[in-house]
Amino acid sequence: MSDKNILDKINNELFDKEYTRRQFLKISGKGIAGLAISASLLNLLGCEEKQIKNGKVFTWATPTGLLVVNADKCVGCHRCEMNCNLFNDGKIMPFVSRLNLRDNYYYGTELTDDYTHNPGINGNYRWEPITCKQCVQPWCGDACPENAIYADEKTGARVVDKEKCIACGACTKACPWNLPRIDHEENFATKCINCGACVRGCVTGAIAMTKWEDVATALHNS
Repeated sequence: MSDKNILDKINNELFDKEYTRRQFLKISGKGIAGLAISASLLNLLGCEEKQIKNGKVFTWATPTGLLVVNADKCVGCHRCEMNCNLFNDGKIMPFVSRLNLRDNYYYGTELTDDYTHNPGINGNYRWEPITCKQCVQPWCGDACPENAIYADEKTGARVVDKEKCIACGACTKACPWNLPRIDHEENFATKCINCGACVRGCVTGAIAMTKWEDVATALHNS
């Protein structure tokens, strides 16, 4: 094999989206707080090392890119939710937004000592955008009696087939983060499709989508 072919093979592997996604998942595990992050990757994520160590930065390896949320930058303006609604539904109705903000802020009537370590449907008393994890084996899809949730061929996102959906709510109950929502006006379930409307509407840069090609370069330079 010639030097050129070897370099082409390396470059193709380096910038392969699925390869990079698997590589990132392998090194990050359940989170990035314990990782030694390079300067190039910190710059790409738009955060400081102390923010990562303090558990303020969250990443989700979606099929189309690395979704990065920096809770330190979030001011709770809800523009991400509103942009999601307007782009996908033509209306502002945060309850059916494919990205949720306010749900995570309210923990309950009594806080426990470890409330800051309880993300998800119980909240952790912080403004923190959360959205679909695009699970490889999605609970929502497995629970759907009509097989109305499928992987989009172009984006890899798990999306809802509105024609098949019967708005039974099985997907919402099955999701550990309670992220799919039922739009009772339209009578079907809604969930994130990786459209990026939330990212475009964030005025502080608290939520961003990074291309896998850029992640691959940052990992290569680590």
